[in-house]
This record gives sequence, structure tokens and C-alpha cells, in this order.
Amino acid sequence: MTSGSSPRVVDVPPATASSPWTAANVVTMLRILLAPAFAAALAVDGGQDLRWRLAALGIFVLAAATDRVDGWLARRSDSVTDLGKMLDPVADKLLVGAALVLLSWQGALAWWVTVVVLVRELGITVLRMVLLRYVVLPASRGGKLKTVLQTVAIGLYLLPLDRLPLVVDVLAAVVMAVAVLVTVLTGVDYVRTGLRVRAEQRAVPPAVTGRP
Repeated sequence: MTSGSSPRVVDVPPATASSPWTAANVVTMLRILLAPAFAAALAVDGGQDLRWRLAALGIFVLAAATDRVDGWLARRSDSVTDLGKMLDPVADKLLVGAALVLLSWQGALAWWVTVVVLVRELGITVLRMVLLRYVVLPASRGGKLKTVLQTVAIGLYLLPLDRLPLVVDVLAAVVMAVAVLVTVLTGVDYVRTGLRVRAEQRAVPPAVTGRP
């Protein structure tokens, strides 16, 4: 990854919304509720029922679309809240995690792909929470590309590939391979940034930072 795609580090801003029940947070909560609905639809008949599989795909697309909507609402209304910062990554991980686990369980996706992606996602989420007392670690351009690639790849795998031309199956595998590669590379980039931030904070005397 180039330095231009590295995560930017910004000081932790105070929440600008007085109430956590903002429009953006409501949309995020809706995405969390859609995750089990998606999983239930995909699990019907082991994913072999065409109607339920297409229903799962529709729910997945709807949930993925809300990820853009809640961010747009938060920026438009200047309604950043601590609850939103906590729930947004949880919603993303629940949806992607449910999709990957079920696709691997049904034999459509290799388990190592699911393990690699989930370890990276959970690890970076923990890293962000640890660093939150010092800085906000926002998504980099590479991180945003990773999310798009994961969403597209999972969407392709949710199609009834056994009823579609082989080229669709190949396309799904290629996009997923690129998604995994970008997932790993951006994960390394986040860890490197996190270690640098942690080292810089330890080097600054408490009297300067005002933090213990």
C-alpha cells in the first residue's frame, strides 16, 4: 500500500450530538437488525432454496446500502455520537461475518478466507478501541476500497452460481481474492499506524498530554 492510502490520525473530537437517537444511529441499528434476518434467510435449506437465497441477497444489498446512508446522515446533520462510533463497526462486522461464515459452512467459500478476513476485522476493531483514548483512526482509502471489494465479492457469492454461467463463478473468486489481499494489506497498514501512535503517545510526558 502507498503512504497515501495509510490511515489518517486525528485528535478525538467531542460528540456533537446531544442525544444518541440520531437518524444516523437509527439507520445503523437497522443494519444490525438486518444481519440476523440475512443469516436466517441464507440458512434456509442450507442455502439451496432459490427464493430464500435471493431474499438473503436482497437483504444483504439493503444492509450494505445503509452503511453509506448513516455516514451521509451523520455528516449532513453534524450528529457524531459516541454510540454511533461504537455501533457502526459492529454492524459492519456482523453482516460480513455472518455472510462469510454461512458461505463457508455451505461449502461455497474456503474456510481460510473467512478466518483471515474475520481475524483482520476483529483485530482492527480492537485496535481502534484501544487507540480511541488517544486518537480517532478513521478508514483509509485502502480501507474503504476493502469494504467495497468485500461487499461486491460476497454479493457475487450469494448469487445462485450453480445456475449461472461459469464466468460468474470465476469473477466471484477473482474479486474475493483481491478483497482478501487488500484486507490483509490494509490491516498491516492499520497496525503499523497504531504502533506508531502508541509509541508517540508514550514518548510525550503526561503533563503535556493531560492523560495518565
